[in-house]
Amino acid sequence: MKWKITLRYLLSILSIVIIVFVINTIIFLGFLYFQGAQETNQFDSNSMENFTRTFQKYLYIEDDELLVSSTGQEALTQYGAWLQILDKNGNVLHSYHAPEDATDHYSPFELIHKYKYMDDKLNTYFIGEFENYNYLVVVPNSSERRFVLMINGQKTLLYITRFLGAIFIINLVIATIVGFLFSTILTKPVDHIIKRIHSLKERIFEAEKPKRPGIFKHVFANLNDVANTMKDFEQERQKLEEMRKEWISNVTHDIKTPLSSIRGYAELLRSEELSDAERLEYTEVIERQSLYMRELLDDFNLTMRLRNQELPLNLQQTNMEQFVRELVIDLLNDPQFSSKDIRYNSQTTTFYWEIDQHLMKRALLNFIYNALLHNEDDVEVDVFVTDNRIIISDNGKGIAKEEQRFLFERYYRGTNTSNVHGTGLGMAISRDIVEAHGGTVQLTSEKDKGTTIEIKMEN
Repeated sequence: MKWKITLRYLLSILSIVIIVFVINTIIFLGFLYFQGAQETNQFDSNSMENFTRTFQKYLYIEDDELLVSSTGQEALTQYGAWLQILDKNGNVLHSYHAPEDATDHYSPFELIHKYKYMDDKLNTYFIGEFENYNYLVVVPNSSERRFVLMINGQKTLLYITRFLGAIFIINLVIATIVGFLFSTILTKPVDHIIKRIHSLKERIFEAEKPKRPGIFKHVFANLNDVANTMKDFEQERQKLEEMRKEWISNVTHDIKTPLSSIRGYAELLRSEELSDAERLEYTEVIERQSLYMRELLDDFNLTMRLRNQELPLNLQQTNMEQFVRELVIDLLNDPQFSSKDIRYNSQTTTFYWEIDQHLMKRALLNFIYNALLHNEDDVEVDVFVTDNRIIISDNGKGIAKEEQRFLFERYYRGTNTSNVHGTGLGMAISRDIVEAHGGTVQLTSEKDKGTTIEIKMEN
């Protein structure tokens, strides 16, 4: 993958070089053509060569003599030039604005030499022809120069072709070397990014720190953030999956026993030999087991929703001193617990929490029920309310240290609860309710000295 990316990048650079070379060649040739055309136009319109060629319009023959019109003489003055008219033998017939020391006869060799190289006084000579006469237009100190250039068209084209080919090859080599070096620096992190994305696809969510991220530093940082987020999601998914499996397993396990009882007593009810008292007894067992199953399923559903934070809380600002005091009073008014030794004490009268009163009542009652039902009948239970804590303590049998860490696990019953009915979810539900409110539950206990549960709200 890395070499494939490098090759593609290198081909892109070479393509750009080729395109730039073609465009530059076209521009270069166009510039030469435009420059030549411009020079040609300039030569045609402003040069002395063109002036000499078109000077014929100022010449006329009168009485077999070649003369210059007044307009032509003005044109010579304007260009700062002088004129000599020659016959076929090189003799000067007439002169206009010529210096006194001007030559009056020109041999063919002299004409050629002065036309090509000027004379000793740096006069530039331009030669024209009119019928049977020649004329010289001479410009002192002219800015125009003549250069003799011999060009072989085929060789020149061959040289240009070789030159452009060499430039093209050199550019390709340089672009290949530079492109390769730069592409390896660029494509290495790109290849690493592709591998990281593939790792995320394969559910490998470990964050990595590349050695040389270069311009892709923020990309790798975002990939690490994505990996950490997906890792958290994966852990949460696994946790939920384990909870789902645990929920199904425990529901299946806990329902089998009451279902077996219901089925067994239902089969017994078919017997025609049963008395009315026996039928009533079996019916009560079936009803009791059915109620237990409903209670069990309700507790399962509640604890799962609490753990998954899917249970909406109907929060109300509540005076906890009054709330707990009324709860204890209602408990003492219950015939089942009216004879129990439950004592209430408070150090505050204005202790407010935002709570779901129904759920918090259930949590507190579960803690108190455990203290009453899992100890002897003469157990003493104290409910104490202070500024930000609710403390429920008893002087009962206590809990062994090795069992304390399991008390808030679902479906766990300690060694002191062997003969007590229940779903085994009470402590877990109570702890989950408190934590759903942002609070904490702390349990301390000592064998044969009782148990204390402290509920504290963080807010």
